[in-house]
Amino acid sequence: MIKVILVRHGKTLWNSSGRFQGQANTELSPEGIMQAQKLAENFPVEHIDAVYSSPLDRAFITGKTIADKFHVPIKADKRLCEINFGAWEGLTYDEIHAKWPNEIEMLFSRPDEVVIPKGEQFIQVQERAKSALKDILAENTVENQDRVVVITAHGGILRALLSYILHMPLRYIWALRQDNTAVNIISFFGEKYNIELINSTAHLGLVKQSKPGRF
Repeated sequence: MIKVILVRHGKTLWNSSGRFQGQANTELSPEGIMQAQKLAENFPVEHIDAVYSSPLDRAFITGKTIADKFHVPIKADKRLCEINFGAWEGLTYDEIHAKWPNEIEMLFSRPDEVVIPKGEQFIQVQERAKSALKDILAENTVENQDRVVVITAHGGILRALLSYILHMPLRYIWALRQDNTAVNIISFFGEKYNIELINSTAHLGLVKQSKPGRF
């Protein structure tokens, strides 16, 4: 059995201001750093074997916070980068709508068909996400040994990956909410799998328990 824990990165300043990030290398905000730390402190499992991450800082720092907590390696994989939003990166919804009203409306009504100016299509995102997942599963397939791995990435790519796992058409990816530091858990048993959790942020409401005798 391989348990895969999919994690979205912590909050960034662009998240707070509503700017499309895509593959722009934005950093975690102070709130995002706190979210990543809370997740590491209140992680849903007691042991992990490895962390794989998008190389973009907001995802990689989230992943490294988890990796450091469990003293395991972290490996960056470009296939886990966010969707390339092309000409839209750094812009707000209103700014995009003023110039590309039809395309931005299609992003949310028909994400499977939208063509983002100078950007990527969701089918391309899903294909590279699938490729990365299959390689990660193959790398962690060890006879008679269970493995737990974490993948830290982005809202768009995690939705594309979850829609693949759920056999859900890409048209409906926005039905899959992915909050900052959201946790999704899937256990793979060869070609079979169980989806155990989607979009959990329970860790953000928890307070780390002090050990006896420590103040």
